[in-house]
Amino acid sequence: MKDALLDLVNLLNNIEKQQFRQFLQRKNKRSDVKNIVLFDLIETDDIKGLNRLYESEVNKDAYHALRKRLQDSLLLFLSRKTFESTHSDTYDALRLLVVSRFLLENDVVRVAFKCLDKAERLAEESEQFNLLNELLLLKLQYSHLPGAEDLEVLTGRFLLNQAQMQREAKLNMAYAYLRQELQAIHLKGKIVNLSSLMIRTIRKYKIAADELMTYKSIYQILFLANEYAAIQQNYGLITRYINRTNRFIQEQGHKKQANLYYHISILYLLANFHLRRKDFAKSTAYLQEMMELMLTDSRYHALFYLRHQLLAALNLFFTGFADEAISMVQESLGNAKPTAKPEDVEDLRICLTMFLALCNDKRCLKQLALLTRTDAWYEKKMGMLWTIRKNLMEILVHAQFSNIELALSRLSSFKRRYKKYLQQTSEERVLLYLKLFEKYLQKPDVVFEIGYQKAVWDMVDHDIFSLSFIGWLIAKWERKTAYAIVLELIGK
Repeated sequence: MKDALLDLVNLLNNIEKQQFRQFLQRKNKRSDVKNIVLFDLIETDDIKGLNRLYESEVNKDAYHALRKRLQDSLLLFLSRKTFESTHSDTYDALRLLVVSRFLLENDVVRVAFKCLDKAERLAEESEQFNLLNELLLLKLQYSHLPGAEDLEVLTGRFLLNQAQMQREAKLNMAYAYLRQELQAIHLKGKIVNLSSLMIRTIRKYKIAADELMTYKSIYQILFLANEYAAIQQNYGLITRYINRTNRFIQEQGHKKQANLYYHISILYLLANFHLRRKDFAKSTAYLQEMMELMLTDSRYHALFYLRHQLLAALNLFFTGFADEAISMVQESLGNAKPTAKPEDVEDLRICLTMFLALCNDKRCLKQLALLTRTDAWYEKKMGMLWTIRKNLMEILVHAQFSNIELALSRLSSFKRRYKKYLQQTSEERVLLYLKLFEKYLQKPDVVFEIGYQKAVWDMVDHDIFSLSFIGWLIAKWERKTAYAIVLELIGK
């Protein structure tokens, strides 16, 4: 069973843990409070110490009360730290709202209204309609004071923002519904036509066509389309959404986008689409455009840098520049900051493992050993398809470097965990690949049989990651590196 308190403790780095202890010391009114002792025991995973903390049965309630107080303190510390350290237009507007309310309550009116004007501008630019609602309500509340805006003008802006809030609420409900449906496709093998699902959802939530024409809604549609294509392993299915996105961006021209985050995210998804369609030149062009926008704001450069490098490295690798791709990923991992998203780091790590393995470089074993999180974590954070590919690659790498017993053991574990899921989701191709691979492990010379080779060739499709796995088997009878075979398959 997951421990919520432990999860919260694990969010802190070493410096933050020390800051939290100091926070507790300042908060403690008595010297016999055990919250710091409990925190240290949880941090060091000292089970015996935890058991000794409250030994008698009578004190079980006291122990749970202490845990609850420590959790509350942790949440308070994290909320303050997040508020202080996060630098974005939304948080800046929120800070200004808080200080403006304080100033108005203490009759410092002129400065308060200046703060509110700045906060409103920031909230408007980042399309934070709920926050804008709070700001406008505060302005309305104090509109009787000298220096306040005209009441009619304020009321008009407030009503317009209310309509925007309603529009965004509908879009968010539709987005949540579509994600739920995609989850059903992904985990239960539900058969759904994406276009029909989109149309049905738009009608269900009474969304007008012009309501879909914002950077945020375009991003959400493209994100869902991208997820659908990944599940189906066919990016051709979402070409119409890509074309619609391109038209939208062209229509915007050089107008200042309301939210840089969504614009950069859209360019990332477009770059990924063209990578998966093997149009590497277009993918690279979108990545260049993405980097230009990232360089205009250090916050977004930090947020998107590792994802950008991942796609850039994949483009290099699948166009024949393996050494450059490997160096790029190694450098990105070496420079990754502690604040980097673990998902981005794991993506780069598995990418480097794949690059090295396809080039028959033994260093892939070391990289594989660094992918240490549990399958449950990977399934939740990276998705089932990613986790399945990671496990398959692990089996292949061990077999590649003659760890046959370990490869067979991992293969057996893989089937126990994923066979039922693969059958339920109609992923017969993965099961067929496993069958062919198992035959090779049991009898390596089978790769020279015509029937075996035909079965492998029949599996060849257009997906670059699928080709990487298939290329590994073809390489066994072609007596080439898997990388050379993959480049040949991509060139066809």
